Parts: sequence; structure tokens; C-alpha cells
Amino acid sequence: MTTTTTELLLYLLCLLSSLHRSLSASGQVAFESVPDLEKSMYKVIDGYPCVRLLNLSGEIGCANPGLDKVVAPIVKFKNDIELTQSSSLLVASYDFESFLSRVSSDSKFARNVAGVLVESGAQNQTHLKGSSPDKKFPQVEFSPYQNSKFEWNPTGSGIMWGLYDFPVFLLSESSTQSLQEVAVKNENKDTYAAEVTEFDLVMQTTKAGTHDSESCLRERTCLPLGGYSVWSALPTVNISSSSSKNRKPIILAVASMDSASFFRDKSLGAESPLSGMISLLAAVDALSRIEGLDTLSKQLVFVVFTGEAWGYLGSRRFLLELDQHTDAVNGINNTLIETVIELGSVGKGYDQGVKTFYAHTAGVSSATNKTLSAIQKARDSLGTESIKYSTASESNPGIPPSSFMSFLRQNPLTPGVVLEDFDTSFTNKFYHSHLDDLSNINSSAIAAAASLVARTLYVLASNNNDLSDSSLKSIKVNTSLVEELVGCLLSCEPGLSCELVNRYISPSSACPSHYVGVIQGDPSEPYYGYVNDVPRFVWNFMADMTSTNGGPCSENCSSQTGGVCVKKEIDGKGVCAISTTRYVPAYSTRLKYESESWTVLPSDPADPVWTESNWNTISLRVYSVQGAAYDHLVLVAGVSVTALAYLLIVVIKAFIAKALKQD
Repeated sequence: MTTTTTELLLYLLCLLSSLHRSLSASGQVAFESVPDLEKSMYKVIDGYPCVRLLNLSGEIGCANPGLDKVVAPIVKFKNDIELTQSSSLLVASYDFESFLSRVSSDSKFARNVAGVLVESGAQNQTHLKGSSPDKKFPQVEFSPYQNSKFEWNPTGSGIMWGLYDFPVFLLSESSTQSLQEVAVKNENKDTYAAEVTEFDLVMQTTKAGTHDSESCLRERTCLPLGGYSVWSALPTVNISSSSSKNRKPIILAVASMDSASFFRDKSLGAESPLSGMISLLAAVDALSRIEGLDTLSKQLVFVVFTGEAWGYLGSRRFLLELDQHTDAVNGINNTLIETVIELGSVGKGYDQGVKTFYAHTAGVSSATNKTLSAIQKARDSLGTESIKYSTASESNPGIPPSSFMSFLRQNPLTPGVVLEDFDTSFTNKFYHSHLDDLSNINSSAIAAAASLVARTLYVLASNNNDLSDSSLKSIKVNTSLVEELVGCLLSCEPGLSCELVNRYISPSSACPSHYVGVIQGDPSEPYYGYVNDVPRFVWNFMADMTSTNGGPCSENCSSQTGGVCVKKEIDGKGVCAISTTRYVPAYSTRLKYESESWTVLPSDPADPVWTESNWNTISLRVYSVQGAAYDHLVLVAGVSVTALAYLLIVVIKAFIAKALKQD
């Protein structure tokens, strides 16, 4: 028995020695603190979440299904995959729509979907000819005409309007590569450990059980979608003059600064609508440099709306503020608006060196015909065949989805034109997709649209039909500025850390996101910290471009006629410029803010009242957990070690007792 026991003890020592060598094979790591240990165990993953949004009818978007974090092993999604346990699925961008389709049609499969990780990178985008998560007729409920079946957006799937009771993240390119390797590792059945993801996407509306905008606003578990639009006049309007007799007719030029996508913070909207906004800013710059602006027979007013991707929040609120004659729009008389020109998607109007644009109208009127004539004169004045213009097809039911729809819903006779780079359907195959990025536009098309619009506005405002006019020919768009705006507003490098933006503001982040965000505090008093980076830049840029010379800011800057303090974020001092540039709140026309809370009003039943759920934290991380087989092995080994140790004690006691008897 002694020999057998000795052999067992030797075997146990060998096993422990082998275990020690395996643990130390990767080198020794010294942990100086608990955070160091946690950092070695958990890998934080960079990603962009899909979050929970609400309206008066219910919810859309993504969230953890309950009040706890979701933990599940990572599995690579394939079309024929069968899930036998709760899993985190790694899905290629080009498979995402088919994956969600299977979730909606296969309940057994859907029950085992714990969370979703969507890959990003060039290899994913090359497989896609087009992918739009929006509807085929975006925001059809706000259309001023009856044809709701028209497909302006042929690649639209509508998936961004669905409700998903599991977390979904879009991975960064570096995280995509890391998790692809993890998924391959998990497929190896010979390993005892599995890599799992931990999703922390618990929404306050889920915790409180508030599943629509009215209840969540009442319980304060959400905030309204919204922000601040910006308007500016060229030349400056004398707001102190209460009489409208001397006011000029207004030519209103508008564009949008916000976009949307399935993923909250990945909404670049390069083609739709940012190409139009950049074009408008370049046109403002070009017009600001011509002589004799004060002699124009009409007033130029520029508006950049936000919130347009969510029920045209900005344009509808702007029109309501005009009707109510609030301070935010003091200087604009809505009865004097002669025509509206909107710059929509203009970044893809480029084919073999020719830039082509289409003018969409809502009907025939003398003012609309005058605007179309001005566009033609502006094109002719450019003296080039590389820029072409045409009126949109008469077979279209009306104007495409645009801010101008808000004007027509208020007054169907409002004259106006929407300038786009498409005729009967979007050329942008990634409308409201996270893939609508810098690679989806051409900056020369944006510059061409800016040239066309700048000269059109001058023709309309001056009533000058002389194409040889020196002032008209002097209007030239700064193509370097267009390139700079594209780099600043549509990429992370340089992004908002570019020289142009830093000339005006101190951005909170280098990477721009054009998601509208939520409105906080009293909307009638915009606080600097509650206004997003892009609206602050647009405000400062337009105020600078449309201003007359000013000196350093002082306490009485705002008391001066039309005085605004530009570039104050940079040095804390700024420049006191004489400019009619203002913020206009953009939020639901059915909401009222009083006593530090929001109330839903009964007006305008078409307004869905979009809100975003609050949350404590949003995070995504990966770590290893041991499989059940390994746990069983450890249990058996532990029991064996305990039994052998007991046996060893018995043998040693017997040996000692025997030795003592011999003595």
C-alpha cells in the first residue's frame, strides 16, 4: 500500500508542477491595483449603439430586454446558422438586413439572440450596392400630397423604425478585426474557455416601464429630440425698427445640418443632407464678399435647420416661432417671404466631369417661375458646360422629402424650389445609413451647387437680369473652403479639430456626429453647454460671414444694434460683430416647457413627439469565461486532490506511529 500511495503522491506533484508551468508560460504579470487586474481581464470594445427612442405611439430602437447586463458567447452569423444557446452574433454589414428579417420571421432563432455586433470596414462596404435603413418614402406622413406609395428611396428597408429587445452595436474597424479573431477562437471546440460579450444598454424607460413619449416625459425618464437651428441675414437687418413698411421682400435659402442612422452616434449624412449645408455655407461666404449688398432690392435670409430627420422638427418649429413672433425670429416677417430655395442632396451630381442638378417644385406660380428663370440665368452666367440644370420630371408626385414640405403643409401656395442631384429617386443609395460618409460624395459637385445657388440668390435679390453684370460675375465660390468644410464636418481626421472649426469654437470631440441629440433646459434660452458642436460652428461661421466690422466683445456688445459675440469660445473674449444671426430652438411643436418639465399639447396630431430614453451608462466589453466541461474537470481534480491529501495524512500518521513504536 505504501508503494501505491507513493506513486499517487508523485503523480500529484507532477500534475501540480505541470499546472504551475502552464500558468507561468505566458510570463509573469504584476498587478499593482484592482483596476490593473480588471483591465487585464476585460477588454473594452469601441462601438456605436442603437438606442431606444419613443413617440406618442410607442417605441423603436434597441435596448437590453431587462434591467441587467447581457452576457453571451460570440458567434459569427451565417444565413443557415442554428442557435442552441443564447449568443452574441457578429454580423457583417451586408448581412444585417437579412439577419433582422430572420429575427422577425423565426421566433426560435430570435429567442437565442442575446445581442448583435455589426462589423464595419471597407471589406463590408464593397459587398453593398446600396443599403438604407429608412423607408422607401421617408417621413411620408408629412407629405403635402396624397401619393404615399412613391419610392423616392428605392433601397429603403425601414429597419431603423423597428423595435428590438436586444442590444445592437456597430463596431469600429479595429474592434471588428479583434472580434472576428475571437469568433474564430470560439469556433474551436478544443478550448475550455469561451469569449463572451457583456452589453450594458439598460434604458431608464425600461426600468420605469414608460413605453411612450407622454409617460416618459411625465416620469422624466426621457428627453425630447431637438437642438438649435441657425438663421442669418445678409445684409444685417435693423431689428430695432418696429415698422415693417421699410422691410424688403425676403428670399429664404435653407438647408439641414442633421442626419440619422440605425446607430445613434454614427450619423454622418455626408450626401444627405450635409452636402447641401456645406454648399449653402460656401454660397454665404461667396455672397458676403461682393460690393453693394445694401443696395439689393430684396433681403437674403439663410436658415440651417436641425431635427429634420425626425419629423422636420426644425422647420416646423421655425414656422411656429414666426407665427408667434418670438424673439428668436425677430427680424423675419413671414408675410414678406417671396420664395424658398432649399439645397438638398447635391454631393453626387457628378458624372464624367459634368455636374447636373434638378429643380423640384410644388406647382406653377409666377414666383416659382421667376426662381426657375433665375437658376437658368445663374447657370448661363457661369459660362461653362460642366454645370447643367434641369427641372425635375413632371411624373413626380411633388417635391421629394425635404424641409420645404413643412412650408407647403402650412401654406400650399408657398413658392419654392428644392435643388437636388436626382430626378425621380435618390442617387444616394445609403440614405440615412452609417455608410453615407466621405466616400459617398464629390466635393466638386458641392462647389458647383454653391456657385449655382449663390448667383441665383443674387439674381433674385437684385432683380438684375444682365448676365454681363460685373457684380454677378464676381461671385465665385472658394473651392478650398468647400474642401475644408468637407474634411472638418464629414470625417474624424482632421474632423472638428481642423483649423477652420477651431477658429470659431472649442469642440467637445474631433469626430463629428450629425444626430440631432436631445434638448435640455429652457429651449428659449440656449445655454452654451447644451448646444452641440456643429450648430455652434454654423452660428459663429454665419455670424462672421454676414457681419460688419466689430471690435472686442464687452458687456454691452449685445446691447448694440445687432451685436453678437463671435469666437468667444477661443479666447474668452471674442469679437463683437454686427450681424443678424440667431439660434432658433428645434423641438416638437406639441411640446411646452414650463416649471422645468415638458407637457404634451393636443395640437397637430401628425407630430409624433420623438424622445430619447435616458440611461446611466452604455458600455460593451469582452472577457473569457470557462466552459462547463472545464468546470467539471476542476471539480474532479479538486476532489481528487482532497482525497489524496487525506490519504497522504493517513499514511504519514501510520508511518510516524510505526517509527515511534520501533524506538
